[in-house]
Amino acid sequence: MTWIVIGCVWVLACTVIAMLPIRRQIVPGVMLMMVGPFLIWVLIDQPGWLVGGIALFAFLSMFRNHMIYMTQILMGQRPEISK
Repeated sequence: MTWIVIGCVWVLACTVIAMLPIRRQIVPGVMLMMVGPFLIWVLIDQPGWLVGGIALFAFLSMFRNHMIYMTQILMGQRPEISK
């Protein structure tokens, strides 16, 4: 049950960071993105696949723009950040 509460706090932190301007989202967004896979793994391991699947869907939904940006950087492109 504790991991579910931690996951809910993680989602709330992501929501608050999403309200920031894009330039201020990058550093905290990357930190939350690094914690996300570990949290999803624990949620799959402890409560089960249903809770972990919901967490994975939320992770992919919230970080789609960050993941697209990082993919473009890894492919050698120079993506623009809006102001």
